Amino acid sequence: MAAVWAYFERALLLQRGHLFGWAPLCMGAGIAIYFALRFEPTAGLYAALAGLVIGLLALSRFLGHAVAPLAVGAALVALGVCLAGARAHLVDAPVLGWRYYGPVEGRVVGIDRSSSDAVRVTLDRVRLRDVPPDRTPDRVRLSLHSKITGAVPAPGLILGATAHLSPPSGPVEPGGFDFRRHAWFQGLGAVGYTRVPLVALAPADQAQPMFRIRMALSSHVQAMLPGEAGAFAAAIMTGDRSGMGQDTLTALRVSNLAHLLAISGLHMGLLTAFVFAAFRYGLALVPWLALRAPVKPVAAALALVVAAFYLALSGGSIATERAFIMVAVMLVAVMLSRRALSLRAVALAALIVLCLRPEALLGPGFQMSFSATTALIAVFGWLQKSKLPFGPKWLRPVTGVIVSSLVAGLATAPFAAAHFNQFAHYGLIANLLSVPLMGALVMPAAVLSVCLLPIGLEGVGLWVMGVGLDWILGVARWTAALDGARGTVVNPSNRVLPLLTLGALMIILWQGRLRLLGLAPMIASLVLWIQAERPSVLIADTGGVVGIMTDQGRALSAGRGDGFTALNWLENDGDAADQETAARRWSADLIGPGGITITAVRGKRAAERVTRCVSGEWVIFNTPPPESMTQEEGCIVISPKTLFLSGAIAIYENQSGGSASPSIVTAHDVTGRRLWNTR
Repeated sequence: MAAVWAYFERALLLQRGHLFGWAPLCMGAGIAIYFALRFEPTAGLYAALAGLVIGLLALSRFLGHAVAPLAVGAALVALGVCLAGARAHLVDAPVLGWRYYGPVEGRVVGIDRSSSDAVRVTLDRVRLRDVPPDRTPDRVRLSLHSKITGAVPAPGLILGATAHLSPPSGPVEPGGFDFRRHAWFQGLGAVGYTRVPLVALAPADQAQPMFRIRMALSSHVQAMLPGEAGAFAAAIMTGDRSGMGQDTLTALRVSNLAHLLAISGLHMGLLTAFVFAAFRYGLALVPWLALRAPVKPVAAALALVVAAFYLALSGGSIATERAFIMVAVMLVAVMLSRRALSLRAVALAALIVLCLRPEALLGPGFQMSFSATTALIAVFGWLQKSKLPFGPKWLRPVTGVIVSSLVAGLATAPFAAAHFNQFAHYGLIANLLSVPLMGALVMPAAVLSVCLLPIGLEGVGLWVMGVGLDWILGVARWTAALDGARGTVVNPSNRVLPLLTLGALMIILWQGRLRLLGLAPMIASLVLWIQAERPSVLIADTGGVVGIMTDQGRALSAGRGDGFTALNWLENDGDAADQETAARRWSADLIGPGGITITAVRGKRAAERVTRCVSGEWVIFNTPPPESMTQEEGCIVISPKTLFLSGAIAIYENQSGGSASPSIVTAHDVTGRRLWNTR
């Protein structure tokens, strides 16, 4: 036993100087624990965790060098739970608790586009008829389905409309993406739509200067550069995607080029790299300054100012904030004459993001961005140490692009597949044909167009941007049209990504031969993913659609309606079919697990025709069931009232113990009672 402890102690001592990279992993584990809980921690539990953090940090000062990091790591886990809980309480705001139809008034604070290609506006200073202020959501989001043009949703404009509103919906299936939780941290208390034109009730105020500048610049860019290229240019310059069509977005996703659209690490890095180089070489051309001033730190400081302005102009989304923090850490490292690109810098950026927005941990943006950056730094560091030949000097930039695209693609592929249930077979080819052009032509042209804007010559830069973006869009459409361009995968269990991440970080961060132990959780995660079980039956939380798994794939009870839920079910199954195709698989003789008969009743007229429910039958209504209906013993009736309490329902085959009785899981069973689902 002593020999084992001695070996373990030597292995821990070997990690000295390399432990900081584990800090965000420990804090992230605490944040993940908070979101995985089925109950909301009490004030007493938070106080106990805070005391535990202080106690563990104090204890670490008296422990040996080998064991002290374990105490610090445990303290960071407890701190992560506290940070996530504090953030959840800080964003506490009223949530609409019922369906509302009537007048809605509010100020425009956001404009984007929905998945159905409708313009959406986010309103604050909301007023609803007969709803007291303390129960009125701080923010609501409306999709504009009116075909008649009304008031232009300009920033800061006070608008009114007759709209349908409802509370943010829960998971479309137990264990699925929880939009209620996402909306809670976005400050959205209700979502809905309007089919009438918007009416301007008061002129725009001057309280949101950056929002007004962003939308004005976006409109100007799209006027100067019409078509999808102009909408693409506006998106990467200002963060406004409302001009992008769904066909273009689909082509970018299928070709794995959608990351070029989001203002994230690539754009922020390309912009700051170009600005830093321009300032550095520009200042070096002035001999008096070059001889007397620290040109490199000054250029880094100026690039940081430009990056901060870009952050404010883009609206400050989580992805852009994350990218800015990473760039800021690197530029500050340059100013302090430290290594700009290191795993320590990435870990520091991750810690800052997790402290500011703990909920970002659950999003694909955080996971994909940091996985790509960590993998790139680790792989290129290893290649530099190994001194592998990259060919002639003129070929090295091409080799670097190929290696970086391959590494980033492999690092982000599991996260993209887990969140979006798809992977791009030809993504590497599309990125090799597009990413170099984005860095060498498009982003420099964007900076040039902004510099020329005051003198009215921005059209020169925008024309150059248009040439590059037309090429990228052409590559996206060509790649997406290839046979088999889009692959689909089944949705993994919640254990897969944590195990995969732990194993990968073990290989990257651990010093010594024990790093190979990281292969075990990675292999386990892949096995769990391959063996992922999908529900035999799924029932939407509205009762409007039911899905039964068949040999041909999931059969849906409705070809229209509840489209978001139906699409998510099919994507989670790894099924590329659309809702109408899946509805054609439905037949009245389909049998669920355990031999139960599923009857889906949609609409009031169909409900009125149901006279009885027989034994072994499940009858699902999306309207109140008729009072005259008779129910035999062993019959189960699922009504909107039942689903309001349970959320979406999943039924699994259950063969344990020789029993064929089905296993029933509800969304409420998985989520429990949390801040975001009890209002």
